[in-house]
Amino acid sequence: MHEHLKRKHPGLVSKVPDGSSKQRRVDDFVLRRGICTPEMARILTNSVLNMLVYDMRPISMMDGEGFKEMIHTFNPDYVLPSRTHFTKLMEEKYETILNHVKDTLKSASGKIALTADAWTSLATKAYLGITCHYLSDDWVFKKYCLTTMPLEERHTGANIAGWIEEALEKVGLPPSKIVGIVHDNACNIVLAANILHDRHGWLSVRCAGHTLQLLVNHALKQTQISNALGAARALVEHFKKSELASTKLKLKQKQMGTPDHHLIQDVSTRWNSTYYMIIRLLEQRWPVTATLSDPTATQQGRRYLDLKPDQWTLLEHLAKALEPFECATVFLSGESYVTISTLPPLYRGLLKSTSIAYDVAPVQAFQTAASLEMTEYCSDVVSVTDDDDPSKHIIAAALDPRFRKLKFLTPQEKFSVQNGDESETDQQALHEQLVSNEVLMYFAEPPILKKQCPLSWWKLNETKYPTLAILAKSFLCIPATSTPSERLFSVAGNIVSKKRASLDPDHVDMLTFMHCNKP
Repeated sequence: MHEHLKRKHPGLVSKVPDGSSKQRRVDDFVLRRGICTPEMARILTNSVLNMLVYDMRPISMMDGEGFKEMIHTFNPDYVLPSRTHFTKLMEEKYETILNHVKDTLKSASGKIALTADAWTSLATKAYLGITCHYLSDDWVFKKYCLTTMPLEERHTGANIAGWIEEALEKVGLPPSKIVGIVHDNACNIVLAANILHDRHGWLSVRCAGHTLQLLVNHALKQTQISNALGAARALVEHFKKSELASTKLKLKQKQMGTPDHHLIQDVSTRWNSTYYMIIRLLEQRWPVTATLSDPTATQQGRRYLDLKPDQWTLLEHLAKALEPFECATVFLSGESYVTISTLPPLYRGLLKSTSIAYDVAPVQAFQTAASLEMTEYCSDVVSVTDDDDPSKHIIAAALDPRFRKLKFLTPQEKFSVQNGDESETDQQALHEQLVSNEVLMYFAEPPILKKQCPLSWWKLNETKYPTLAILAKSFLCIPATSTPSERLFSVAGNIVSKKRASLDPDHVDMLTFMHCNKP
């Protein structure tokens, strides 16, 4: 055998040191590259499965020659299982992760908040995304995807309410465990939230991001602003479509020492993309103007695309007026820190920003319109209603040690919040006088710094204020926006790509669930 290998397969025979005549065993050659044991095969198969799930890769990639060659390089003795086998493994993994999510949510001691939103895929298939949020015993934010449910029937309020209850049942969550649901301002989902409030007493929380989207878009409809933004969009579109203009722009950027940035095209569903478009245009104003003035890059009949001086001035002032709203939108979209309690003081700050006067009349008109829109949309957030019933946002702010002094309220409103009956469902078994003393002690303490974490404070003071801690854990876990459920569709959109547009909707739900809830 040794002689045969030496003659026919010289590359496989290791050289024997000089002076050694010891014959090599057959096992040395048969096992030279290692055997793929069942345990090794299991590990490799699980690694491929994890890659498919966590990187959102289609199972069809296993049929690719490059993928097969890579696996063969790692271990030539490993036999890649069939696509059917991997589908079965995915379903088993889904059940494992689902049971883990069930057990985790069951052990949560505090209330749980939901976010919900709808989305339509490339295959024009509608889905309902639902996420849940709560604070752990260590006062740390926890989040899980509950479902990306395919919708077969009409999206009525009653149907949406039923689907949300169905999603809770799937993960074993009783409705009594839910404190509220965050949603956008669409009529059908608002109706669903009201139905769930009547059935289970859930809080209905409108998405602050969507509210800002509505009021800013409405305030931007002033004629001169609309014309300037239309001209800006046409300018950006010209550079997006013209390879010559784009190349010349890069050359002008280099010559003028301007950052090598692409222009940004805004989208109607994200008002802050309009802000980013304006900021980028202002940054690239002179390279853009130079490119449009260059006869080798722009035809004479296209030079009208450059904005007029008064339009550049308008955009410059408009960017300053929009900046507070952009900062608020970005902050409120966070998921790892408390947001709902910041809404009352934040809205007060935005209202104050609209009082800044601008010399440019269209921008001043925007300020006036934004102020009116803020007053209309956010009155219940920044003040107590006539029946002295504070909103969930004000209660959350009162339970946030940064804002417990409630400086954004009038003295009468502040008194009604601090001395109102906060010992409802969760505290019925506690003595009323003890609760009252606890509340008075809490509000007597000085507020912590704005940059400090309210959850860290509650972790240290939970035993000092046990009743309020229960309320704080219930309210502070509520997100200010429905962004978490919207982000599910970024994941689902990567899964339902053009190559996978015909993917079974139930598999879309399964893959999204596994990706978002990976250990």
